[in-house]
Amino acid sequence: MEILVMAGQLLLGLSLLVGLHEFGHFAFAKLFKIRVDKFYIFFDFLFPLPAVMNFALVKKKIGETEYGIGWFPLGGYVQIHGMIDETQDADALAGPPQPDEFRSKPAWQRLLVMLGGIIMNVLTGIVIFSAITLHYGENYLPASEARYGILPNGLGRSMGFRTGDKIVKINGRPFAEFDEVYKPDVLLGSHSYFTVERGSQLVDVNVPANFMDHFAQQQDSLFVRPREPFTVGRVVAGNPAAEAGLKPGDHIVAIAGKPIQFFDELQAALVANAGKKTALAVERDGQPLTLTAAVTAAGKLGFEPKPTMHFEQRQYSLAQAIPAGTSKAFGVIGLQGRAIAKIFRGEAKASESLGGPVEIAQQYGGQWDWQRFWGLTGGLSMVLAFMNLLPIPALDGGHVVFLLYEMIARRKPSDKFLGVAQQIGTVLILMLMAYVIILKPLLKALH
Repeated sequence: MEILVMAGQLLLGLSLLVGLHEFGHFAFAKLFKIRVDKFYIFFDFLFPLPAVMNFALVKKKIGETEYGIGWFPLGGYVQIHGMIDETQDADALAGPPQPDEFRSKPAWQRLLVMLGGIIMNVLTGIVIFSAITLHYGENYLPASEARYGILPNGLGRSMGFRTGDKIVKINGRPFAEFDEVYKPDVLLGSHSYFTVERGSQLVDVNVPANFMDHFAQQQDSLFVRPREPFTVGRVVAGNPAAEAGLKPGDHIVAIAGKPIQFFDELQAALVANAGKKTALAVERDGQPLTLTAAVTAAGKLGFEPKPTMHFEQRQYSLAQAIPAGTSKAFGVIGLQGRAIAKIFRGEAKASESLGGPVEIAQQYGGQWDWQRFWGLTGGLSMVLAFMNLLPIPALDGGHVVFLLYEMIARRKPSDKFLGVAQQIGTVLILMLMAYVIILKPLLKALH
């Protein structure tokens, strides 16, 4: 079921973003009276071969345009009459330009048509992030609440963090909210570091230049978490916790005689006693109590911990949410730019930074959470805008480069040149798709 939920969220999110992206091209084409032959979400052919396996799941012609949903779920397209793209090449445009064709329009109009998808994705990202900010506000953990220090995962330990370290400064400055620890400009910046209080000493922990490579390999995206005491939350019926008589609000103070204060200590003690009947020392309403539980072979009891740290909430008015949402949306593009800069500087591997549909679906998760869904979809919209702006032939950015050249040089590249460039760009994109969808998961499985 979790796989179906992941796939469903991925399909819904990408369908929405692809549809809006193509609508951006469509809207500007219609504005400038350019004929649009097709508007498809997903391809109705075997991409990138427009004459192979042509069929649609749903289609309907309205006016001059055929609207439909294709069978090949890797993008979508609008077929703009008189434009060289993945659906038609220079040979299809051998005749003289017609008034309703893309190629007959002024360069500035063609430029806006090509930028239409990117503009729509940016606006979509801004609207989504602004709406999330307005509706949900922001929950944040004051840095002072992390008074018991942090618990690092494997990446955090490799950076130099130790369990119980208290982060007191970021890049030499005190900070007010714990989430500042995870800010991209800190983790992807140059020479970033954390100052931690370790016992009676202050120690600097540097963020490695290749942090992004190690981060991409982690299942747990939070390299450090606040360490905190806990109480028993929901007890799952039919599990050892319920059978032992554990109740919400109980405080587990020891397992098999070993004192317990933090949840990570509980997890370690349960793993050490996996498959055994184990004594639980519990405090209930201030009174000591001893229970016996049969710990599962996986080291579980079957209850949810209830956090004890106090989160604050920040609410926004509409006038405040729009600039805050806009800042979050463009922050995604800034993150992408810094990531690519690190790749070009040799501080990160492109192979570790690229992710395909499987990685995206995993980020959506196996539980349907609308806040998470919209947050990730808004981020993907901004990533889609950024990636399409890259100056690669076959992407919108490639068309933009040629149009800017035409506007500056006052002469248009030949249709033959544009056709060859389109083919080269398509091959590059196909190679990239083959890597992220097929080769990378295969290499990961073999490794």
